[in-house]
Amino acid sequence: MWISHIPYTEAGGRLRSLYDRIKGPDDNVDNIMLAHSLRPHSMEGHMALYKYVLHHASNAIPKWFLETLGVYVSSLNACAYCVDHHFAGLTRLLKNDDRATAIRRALQAGVFADVFTAAEGAALRYAEALTLKPQAQDELRTRLEAMRAAGFDDGRILEVNQVVAYFNYANRTVLGLGVTTDGDILGLSPGNSENPDDWSHG
Repeated sequence: MWISHIPYTEAGGRLRSLYDRIKGPDDNVDNIMLAHSLRPHSMEGHMALYKYVLHHASNAIPKWFLETLGVYVSSLNACAYCVDHHFAGLTRLLKNDDRATAIRRALQAGVFADVFTAAEGAALRYAEALTLKPQAQDELRTRLEAMRAAGFDDGRILEVNQVVAYFNYANRTVLGLGVTTDGDILGLSPGNSENPDDWSHG
């Protein structure tokens, strides 16, 4: 990455305790989190946003589709780091390589009807508009209403909005600091959605 960072072996105090919460096998910490190491408070904020938006038991939308939204937003932003990480996570959640491949092809082509429900397709179109044209309020309102018409209630619409907003933030963190997947273990994510403080990988 383009700024200095503190590796796990050199971390102490609050930073070390944060690393210990999120580390994977062999004390591996994802580079997107290492990028925050000079300001541990911003890492803690990122961790909370990620866990609550994507990995919380109160979400009504299945985790695999929230990950799909993240892969699509990251693709639109040309953020290979997040695409690689979250497509690996999506594939692990689905436990079906053929289904994962079909989803990736649909996202790449921007053709959703054969792979997703009407509500899921409407959510992806909303994600596209919010990512590429956030200032286009009339179009965003239309896309939001399409989600509602397809069966998403306002709580689910909020979940979609927050996941799209989170991935735009994460993509810009990665792209703006030159973060790569070098040394990362792809596809790890918190397995316990019931406990916001449990980052054990599942």
